[in-house]
Amino acid sequence: MQYFPLFVDTQGLRVLLVGAGEVATRKLDLLSRTDAIIHVVAPEVAKDIEMYHQQGRIRLSRRVVTQDDIANIDIVYLATANEQLNMDFADLANERGIWVNVVDNPSYCRFITPSIVDRGRLVVAISTAGAAPVFARTIRSRLETMLPATLAPLFDFVASKREEVQQTLADGKDRRLFWERFFNSNQDKFDNLTEQRYIDAFQDMTRHGEILLLTEHTPACLLPIAAMPLLQKLDVIYSDEPVDDDTNELLRRDANRTSMPKLSEISQQYELGERMLIVANSEKIAQLIAHFPIAKHLRPGAL
Repeated sequence: MQYFPLFVDTQGLRVLLVGAGEVATRKLDLLSRTDAIIHVVAPEVAKDIEMYHQQGRIRLSRRVVTQDDIANIDIVYLATANEQLNMDFADLANERGIWVNVVDNPSYCRFITPSIVDRGRLVVAISTAGAAPVFARTIRSRLETMLPATLAPLFDFVASKREEVQQTLADGKDRRLFWERFFNSNQDKFDNLTEQRYIDAFQDMTRHGEILLLTEHTPACLLPIAAMPLLQKLDVIYSDEPVDDDTNELLRRDANRTSMPKLSEISQQYELGERMLIVANSEKIAQLIAHFPIAKHLRPGAL
């Protein structure tokens, strides 16, 4: 993974945008949605950027950029038509430890801007590491149709309730179960019944255990699609050998990972509502299937 995705708090972030043409305008259209403090430097300014200045959203300097402009800056975007100027200031920014992005020149970028789907508090970022931005836009267009506009007010509602849920439910597993119940009931809607669905989610906090069995060395790419939501709800993964990287990518990152327990311990954890995945060889899996008929065996193409 060459580029590691990060979501940065932009409140108080100082951004310098060098250039004020069409390319710079596209960058500013995104940056203007954030809380960043934006300074645009360019001798000639596009109409849209002029509008941002008139609205008081940016500070605008109508001149050629100088080295002093980089002082006390956190992030630099270089979007001028002068390729040499872009590269020179990219080198200068790197020397000063400032993150820099040179538009259309990935080799001079300390970071890249992904294709973004914006639903308020829900933000989806898509990147092909600069290899195929056209395909990233294709993925974005699909997600735009899948994620309704109601998600923005829905997550504002959820954010307003988080502290109440934390005070009501002290245990982290109970909180996770509560939010699962709420979203299973509410789905992606935000309407006049959302508040009632929130209240109803507190009514039954019974935990239901789950045992998933996976034969070791089963290719992750062959696992059934129906298994994916189950793998994201796990509390613990039991295995005597490390789970392969591809399978591990499908599992909840904060699920506990530990060695194989005794059958009696598995039964006890199941009764307590633990959701677990057991990865073992074929012989052990056959024993577990006989001992736990309620278990789901994850096999290529079938549950």
